[in-house]
Amino acid sequence: MWSARLPTMAEATTVPGIRIAGWGHHVPAGTLVNAELSNRFGIDDDWIVQRTGIRERRVVGAGETTASLAAEAGRAALASAGLGPDQISHLIVASGTPEQPSPATSAFVQRELGTAGGAHDVGAECASFAYGLVVAAGLMAIDPRPILLIGADTRSRCVNPEDRDLSVLMGDGAGAVVLTPSSRSWLRHWDTGCDGSKVESLKITAGGSRLPTSTDTVRDNLHFAKIKGNEIYLNAVRFTVGSVRRTLDSAGLDVDGIDHLLPHQANIRIIESIMEHAGVPQDRLITNIERYGNTGAASIPIALSEALAAGRIEPGDKLLLAAFGAGMVWVTALLEWGAGEPMEWQS
Repeated sequence: MWSARLPTMAEATTVPGIRIAGWGHHVPAGTLVNAELSNRFGIDDDWIVQRTGIRERRVVGAGETTASLAAEAGRAALASAGLGPDQISHLIVASGTPEQPSPATSAFVQRELGTAGGAHDVGAECASFAYGLVVAAGLMAIDPRPILLIGADTRSRCVNPEDRDLSVLMGDGAGAVVLTPSSRSWLRHWDTGCDGSKVESLKITAGGSRLPTSTDTVRDNLHFAKIKGNEIYLNAVRFTVGSVRRTLDSAGLDVDGIDHLLPHQANIRIIESIMEHAGVPQDRLITNIERYGNTGAASIPIALSEALAAGRIEPGDKLLLAAFGAGMVWVTALLEWGAGEPMEWQS
């Protein structure tokens, strides 16, 4: 297992870092409230809120897809950064619910936005956006030009409407950031990991090379997500807490040294347990799960966009992103907001 380190002084003078120059998000208009789920499954609103922290979710309607949500969030981030799509050197779409098996979702988003340069997807499930941030830092180090990073998911499309456990959790949305070069990287430390022995905890079985689509897989509902809730809960807490500690140790900080914790918005019980075991004070938490539910790879950038719009994050603040997802994968990333000076680039 590897943790990141800061570059040496010599490296820091030659390798550009990343800064967040713009941000935005987009959620569909359709809303699924607890009352509808209460009627469907014979449970009450309080049961859902106590176990998930969710009161409503946004869900896509006709004509809305992962790529269409991603494109809207990307437009908002570009406007925030004051950049045009022709100034983007690379587009990264982070998602666990791709537009279709082929081509990549990023190709559809590129077609819609007209971005310049390359495009690719990052598929680390609900941790995809935070993983994409680390990937973008690597790209920036060798090609210091603007990058558009989008996290988007349509989780509601993967849920069996008869599955109570996942139906109460999942929502849809997209969030995006524009990254530009900086003399000192805002991404200060990070930790990533995967334990493939946990692949059975949360999965969509059919539709890939392991089990291609057939009339049998459709009949048997094998294209819907299935979850082992207790396993996900225990492993998400264990792996994320360990990752938080490694990232803070690498930075020479304790939990009092961070100003904000922005976790993947999976389930309020998981979030609160992570905070308790990591020792993070409640007032450091950034969450919006009550209004959106679990939006997968979109959850962190949507919450980030809203926190910035509310003026909650200020220059000099240390922001810790913590995400986990099926696989089982995890990532934490420590950002120092406003670090360094913007650097010029050639289009």
